[in-house]
Amino acid sequence: MKASRSISARALGPEGARDITRSLPEEVPVAITCNGTTQAVMMTSPADLEDFAIGFAMTEGFARLDQIERVEVMELAQGIEARLWIAEEAANALGARRRAMMGPVGCGLCGIDSLEQALRDLPPVTGRLALSLSEAAGAGDALRAHQPLHDLTHAVHAAGFFIPGQGIVMVREDVGRHNALDKLIGAALRAEIDPACGAVVITSRVSVEMVQKTVMFGSPILIAVSAPTAQALRSAEAAGLSVAAFGREGRLQVFTHPHRIQEDRSHVA
Repeated sequence: MKASRSISARALGPEGARDITRSLPEEVPVAITCNGTTQAVMMTSPADLEDFAIGFAMTEGFARLDQIERVEVMELAQGIEARLWIAEEAANALGARRRAMMGPVGCGLCGIDSLEQALRDLPPVTGRLALSLSEAAGAGDALRAHQPLHDLTHAVHAAGFFIPGQGIVMVREDVGRHNALDKLIGAALRAEIDPACGAVVITSRVSVEMVQKTVMFGSPILIAVSAPTAQALRSAEAAGLSVAAFGREGRLQVFTHPHRIQEDRSHVA
């Protein structure tokens, strides 16, 4: 299944009417199963689904990469199943984080069964990564050059991984911002990239689940082109994650743990 589809439409405007064709993103229900049991159903772009399954399993606490024995992606009449086969100890521990959800593209917390799961405790972020102001402020603009599905459809989010001295080294796109991040994390884990060596860069706002997933991944810096929520910043502050937002055109606002963004003194009034 392709990530986009050409759709006919009728364009209307002051200059008149005409028939057009637009490329629009696909979204499809993707069921993530562990050892044959469905854990989540998400509306997702049908691309990079092995990355998505691995990243989702890791950030949601289902299984670590070394506990995942194999992944199968199966197209069915009703949608797609991303089948994870995980080690017995991970399967036995999965009950505490069981989800049964249909997640719309704008929400990453639908279907959890307790308030405690919504604001779960996070492990501390210990990475010593530091970025210069120019690197951090330019990361969002750099990500913009790596979004082919967005360029085609103008309707998807992206998540990228930025390494100092190398720039954006990996990007994943999806109709859902949290799905794009899970895909990025899964791809980075499979490529054996050290999460502590770089920053996560996203095209969306910083909500609680974006903080949770970045912390579970182990990256110490999260950079966004849009705004954070207040609760996301409380979670980031407690976990030790540096959150910078409104990153565009050489400007940046750092909200938590600013020591990881090294200011250029010539730009400080």
